[in-house]
Amino acid sequence: MSEAAEKWYIEELTAPAVLNRNANRFGHWRFQWWKNDDGSTSALTYAEVWRIVQELTAGLMELGLEKGDRAAVMSQTCPEWVHADYSILSAAAVTVCIYPTLTEEEITFIVNDSGSKILYVHSDEQLKKVMNGWGAMPGLKKVIVITDDFESCDDRVMNTAELRKLGVARLAADRLCFEKRWRSLEMTDLMTIVYTSGTTGMPKGAVHTHLSFNTAVCRDLKMAPTYYEGNVLLSFLPLSHTYERECGHGCATMAGVTIAYTTPKNIVDDLQLFRPHIMVSVPRIYERVYMAMKAMASESPIKKAIFNRAMKTGLALMETIADEHGFLSVTEYTDMTEGAGFFLKMRYKLYDKIVFSKVRERFGGRFRGAFSAAGSLPADLCKTFLAMGIIIMEGYGLTETWNTINLNPEGKILPGSVGRLPDCVEGRIAEDGEWEVRGENVFLGYWNNEEATREAFTSDGFFKTGDIVEEVADGFIRIVDRKKGIMVLDTGKNVASARVESLFSLSNWIDICFPVGDDKKFIAALVVPDFNAVLAYCDAQGIYYDKEALEYNYDGPVPVCTNVGEDLIANEKIMALIDEDMKRANSELADFERVKQYTILSKKFTEESGEMTPTMKVKRKVVISNYKDTIAKMYAS
Repeated sequence: MSEAAEKWYIEELTAPAVLNRNANRFGHWRFQWWKNDDGSTSALTYAEVWRIVQELTAGLMELGLEKGDRAAVMSQTCPEWVHADYSILSAAAVTVCIYPTLTEEEITFIVNDSGSKILYVHSDEQLKKVMNGWGAMPGLKKVIVITDDFESCDDRVMNTAELRKLGVARLAADRLCFEKRWRSLEMTDLMTIVYTSGTTGMPKGAVHTHLSFNTAVCRDLKMAPTYYEGNVLLSFLPLSHTYERECGHGCATMAGVTIAYTTPKNIVDDLQLFRPHIMVSVPRIYERVYMAMKAMASESPIKKAIFNRAMKTGLALMETIADEHGFLSVTEYTDMTEGAGFFLKMRYKLYDKIVFSKVRERFGGRFRGAFSAAGSLPADLCKTFLAMGIIIMEGYGLTETWNTINLNPEGKILPGSVGRLPDCVEGRIAEDGEWEVRGENVFLGYWNNEEATREAFTSDGFFKTGDIVEEVADGFIRIVDRKKGIMVLDTGKNVASARVESLFSLSNWIDICFPVGDDKKFIAALVVPDFNAVLAYCDAQGIYYDKEALEYNYDGPVPVCTNVGEDLIANEKIMALIDEDMKRANSELADFERVKQYTILSKKFTEESGEMTPTMKVKRKVVISNYKDTIAKMYAS
């Protein structure tokens, strides 16, 4: 069968038209799948979701939502997020995405800036934020809580059951109102406004059309492995971000496969439950998965030795089968030992049986591939997963481009690069090294911000990504750093913060190394330890620390220590462990790039403190502001 025939699902359709096609052609196929509180699972088919969307949409129309109006969704990732989104889109309105962790001030800004008339929320906490700021949002008319059983005596608030009831009545009175509305959409109509989380400054609303979304989905599906009936995509990243919404949900919906929902907290168990074929994630999740596997293998000296030898063998195999430029021709069907010497082949097959096959089984046993974006995936980490038979295809993109503008395709992966351009995207490197791109997937501009829109494009229509890149080989590029992440020392030397940071991705004791150095004589750094690893070391060595000072985040697969006492980071043995990792990283840097001074912090950077984006990137401007006194002391000393 030809590739074109296999990928029958790639079509030019508006978002509601895709869901309508699926409901009509294979309405009985499972669309959404999730775990209930009691551990059982529930599911909805494409036909069932289409009916929910019809009723919600008609309800929104009854509330006065017109074509082109804006309505917002503020919720964590869940099936109801999708229902809310498609109800807005099917009303020919524009979905505005709001991260559920934003502050009242940020929510008010986005609602007012977008002119949203209706807002879907998920939880009491989110509702409380909205109601507290209601007086500052004069255009907001109604808040809808996306659960059927929520009760409120406030007539400004209703639940989805009440909205659907309104919709049923509207459909009974005018049976064609829904069909006429969603079918009025054209590809060039506005679809969504996504406010950039922003590592610097205030968020800007990137405006996308149904055309740019469809172009992006078709682009990804052309480069991705073929999706087959019954495949399962595991979803846990924020749907408020374009990455999960397009690369995850958009592609899965276009291909007619199942989306299974989990959270970072439950992902380890749910890999076994849902046994996914596909996943999209960010580098820090892959780093944590690897470190967790490494920690499990360190439970005994024998297990640790076997794991280390297995990894050494796997990486040796990757080096052996790589071509002269470092490309790896790995697919889910590849015999990776082909071309390897007899002894290396035998060693690899042994470790594949006793180590790597067990890792694949922990991923559910039928994993076909994963995508990585929203940050650089270290080359060694990419090779490590490939060596275990887990294919990770790293890509690169932005909110403004509906994600992918570069991707490592299956069968031609260059670890350490973000891949090549898809056929439908043009790219060029500007004189200062900035990556500039052009294509139908690129946004129209920033909502209510003509100045920022003008600054974002060149005179001939190329979008300026703000990232400095270099071509590695055969059109594949490597991200050097954000343009604003290049530190210029007072000697005139340029240092890429991303280069320094990447050397700590697989560190034993350091979670984040945050370098600074603009207009200074040398590079300094704020160092956030891996508190879980440090505490485990202290317990094993009998080192005393103040347990009352510990604070934890319980949202991940294991509790993560976020705060420790000053006594722990001042302990000489802990300081020696951190220094060991710092020296190892410095040995790989040029003298002017090396970290000459650093301060060990007693707390992690968090999204709640505003220091991390929802996709786990550090907000440089916020961190530098929050720790300005600490940074000043390092240079004063």
